[in-house]
Amino acid sequence: MAKYDIAVIEGDGIGPEITQSTLSVLRTVCSSDCLNFLTVEGGASHFQKSGEVLPQETFEVCQQSHAILHGAAGLPGVTYPDGTEVGNDLHLKLRFQLDLFANVRPIKLYPGVHSPLNTDDTVAIDYVIIRENTEGLYASRGGGIVLREEVATDTLVVTRKGIERVARFAFDLATKRNGALRDGKRRVTVCDKANILRSYAFFRAVCDEVAKDYSGIEIDYAYADAITVHMIKRPDFYDVIVAENMFGDIISDLGAATVGGMGISPSAELGDFHGLFQGAHGSAPDIAGQNVASPIATILSAALMLRWMGDRHMDNTLNDAARRIEAAVEQVLAKGEIIPRDLGGNATCSEITGAICSAVG
Repeated sequence: MAKYDIAVIEGDGIGPEITQSTLSVLRTVCSSDCLNFLTVEGGASHFQKSGEVLPQETFEVCQQSHAILHGAAGLPGVTYPDGTEVGNDLHLKLRFQLDLFANVRPIKLYPGVHSPLNTDDTVAIDYVIIRENTEGLYASRGGGIVLREEVATDTLVVTRKGIERVARFAFDLATKRNGALRDGKRRVTVCDKANILRSYAFFRAVCDEVAKDYSGIEIDYAYADAITVHMIKRPDFYDVIVAENMFGDIISDLGAATVGGMGISPSAELGDFHGLFQGAHGSAPDIAGQNVASPIATILSAALMLRWMGDRHMDNTLNDAARRIEAAVEQVLAKGEIIPRDLGGNATCSEITGAICSAVG
C-alpha cells in the first residue's frame, strides 16, 4: 500500500482543534499505513514567538510532502508595519512559492442545511468556483505603492499563461461533473468586467480560445456585478465558474453564504505539483479552545485533498475514502441531530467529529 506524507499546519485560533478533528476523521477512514502526518509550525501565533510566519523548515516539509492540510490563520492586531495581516501571509507565501494557481471552492447545499435563498428548503445548489489564484489584483501583494501618505496604488496583472491554465482547469473540471442542476448542461461561466476594463476583456478572450478545445462544454459569460444577482436568483444554472483572483475571492464567499456559511465551505489551492487544503473560514480566535467550533469545512477540505491525491497517484483507495467522508458529512447533517452552532445548533466540535467518525467507519 502506498504511503503519503501530509504536511499539517494547525495555525491560529480554532486551527488546532479543527485540525485535530480532521485528523481523527482521516485516521478513521484511511489505513494507518496510508497517511503520514507531519505537523509543522506556522501562522500568526508562531510569528509572535519567532518573527517568522512560514519558517524555512516548514516550507521545505510542505514542498516535499504529497499535500498540505492547514487549519486556520490570523490573529487580531498581528499585522505588518504596512497594516496587512500576518496570518494570511502563511498561505499566501505557500500559494505563490508553490504556484498554486487554481483555488477550488465547491458551493453545495447539503440536505438538512437551510439556505437563506428559500424558506421551504426546495432550492438546489451544486456548482464550483475556480478562482485564478496567483495573478489579478493580488499580484500586487507586497508591491503596491503608497506615496507621501496621499496616493496608494495596486496593479491588476493578468497573463496569457495564467488565464489559459486556470481556464483549462475549469473546463477539465466541467468534463468530470454532471452539469448544472437546472438543465444538466456542462457549462463554464466566465466572470469578468470585460465591458469596462481591457484586462478583463483579455481574460475573456483567452477563455474563449481555450473553450474551442472543449466542444462538449458550453461557455457562458457574466459580469462580476451581475453574477452576484444571478447566484442568488438562479444558483442552479451554474456548473463551473472561473474568475480573476479578486472577483473569485468575493463571489466565493457570496456562494458560501447561500449554502450555510463559511463553516461548511471547503477549499483547495492547487498547482501542477502541490496542493493546499483548508476550510474557507477564518481563525475565529474569540471561540478558540472552547470546543464550539465546527470542523466541517476542514473535514470536507480533507476529502478534497484525498480526491486530488487519488487522481494524481491513480489510487482509488483515496478516492473511495474521499467519497466516504463526504457521504458521512451529508448523513450527519441530513439527520439533524448533531448541528453545528454556525448552522443554528449547539453541537460541540468533539460531538461533530465523533458523529462523522461513526458515520464514516
